[in-house]
Amino acid sequence: MSRTEMPKTRAEWQQRAADLTLEKGLETRAFINDVFVAAASGETFETRNPATGEVLAEVASCDAADADVAVSHARAAFDGGAWSRLAPGKRKKALLRLADLMEADKAELALLDTLDMGKPISSSLGDISGAIACFRYQAECIDKLYGEVAPTGDEALALVLREPLGVVASIVPWNFPLMMTAWKVAPALAAGNSVILKPSEKSPLSALRLAQLAHEAGLPRGVFQVLPGFGHTVGRALALSMEVDCLAFTGSTATGKQLMQYAGESNLKRLYLECGGKSPNLVFADCKDLDRVAKHAAAAIFHNQGEVCIAGSRLLVENSIREAFVDKVVAAAERMQPGDPLDPDSFMGAMVDETQYQRVLGFIRQGQEEGARLRAGGEATAVDGKGFFIPPTVFDGVTPEMAIGREEIFGPVLSVFGFDSEEEAVRLANDSVYGLAAGLWSQDIDRIMRVTRRLQSGQVFVNNWAGGDQTMPFGGVKQSGNGRDKSHHSLEEYSDLKSVWMSLAT
Repeated sequence: MSRTEMPKTRAEWQQRAADLTLEKGLETRAFINDVFVAAASGETFETRNPATGEVLAEVASCDAADADVAVSHARAAFDGGAWSRLAPGKRKKALLRLADLMEADKAELALLDTLDMGKPISSSLGDISGAIACFRYQAECIDKLYGEVAPTGDEALALVLREPLGVVASIVPWNFPLMMTAWKVAPALAAGNSVILKPSEKSPLSALRLAQLAHEAGLPRGVFQVLPGFGHTVGRALALSMEVDCLAFTGSTATGKQLMQYAGESNLKRLYLECGGKSPNLVFADCKDLDRVAKHAAAAIFHNQGEVCIAGSRLLVENSIREAFVDKVVAAAERMQPGDPLDPDSFMGAMVDETQYQRVLGFIRQGQEEGARLRAGGEATAVDGKGFFIPPTVFDGVTPEMAIGREEIFGPVLSVFGFDSEEEAVRLANDSVYGLAAGLWSQDIDRIMRVTRRLQSGQVFVNNWAGGDQTMPFGGVKQSGNGRDKSHHSLEEYSDLKSVWMSLAT
């Protein structure tokens, strides 16, 4: 099977995984100034397959020294203008070429994400499609965003220009490795910036493969670099750098707060954060087809093993239908059991590593101790006797004081609350430090409009969960962050406005 052919069965995916070797192009070194190099220290770290526990590769572990070198090259590339001052149409052409290369390499990119973080291959393929769509969308936006001419008298001409920021550092998470990378990197590159990517140490392989494709697509030297490593070393160095103009981050709220401090301690760099979530999913009794709604409610939390920032982890159900509805959710969850991530029929895969696996199990134990009613799951499992797998877990009778109803678990654990009125539902939904996403299921258009406006959330899904495409901005409010990914709004975030006032002779 050639590299561009798409495997179709579990056996074919397993064979493709077995063929991944350094000799066949698996890159594990840092990508600095258009060259793959070892970390300056020579240090490496292991990346493991969480479905089997096997070591996939030893990856370069970058630190402050590597960050300094990469930043200097990024600055030189930006100041040199080979990309930053390149005609928008030519930047567009290069990014579309990169998207085409990603399309041709889709199977390999998906496989790398599945092996690195344990998600099902079918989900990874969807993620790569999303990443490709993001690059194409942002590329097409480049030559369609206009500046402005301000209204003046005859004595002046006033222009509002849009210019790239400079050097952008992107720190991305492990749960959607390449898709989150695209959401940060594509608009930053499209705007004309030089970009340094710090992938998660738990899922660095697809980012390094993207660097190979970017080189092949012809991006100029120093414009796109990849520094694998840890947050407390290379991530911290990028955040504190006086030469990084913007930092874009997706990850935990705690880390986001630390990065805000680093931005203030250094050069007041622009900072865009997409942080944690504990998203409410409101189901009113007037819904029709409760079986369909229950399937969506289950998928909202169990997709990607619950390792999703917008996971619908708080299910708020009107009490008049709650018992029957939870039965339907439990039935739907039973059909979403974890399996081999390389099996295209698996809905769930493995938790990303043992640390996250033990963390989720700890929350499950705490939920039982605090008196929530366990309706499904609750025990660890294995696939072929290996791996960090946790089945769909459902708790009913949850209250806001319980840890499972308040804290972001980032695993397949659903907390069900009951409510008796619209007012109570809104109060429960907003009773959180987070505000990333919310869902609302109802047939009453007046209620939909009232509740949608009152939900404290960056995005609201009405009679669906996680709907949207590249045209819609993605981000949160409160402690879920302040940035927006996707849409032309993200392109605007990676550029700055310059006002030019020209006096005219009269």
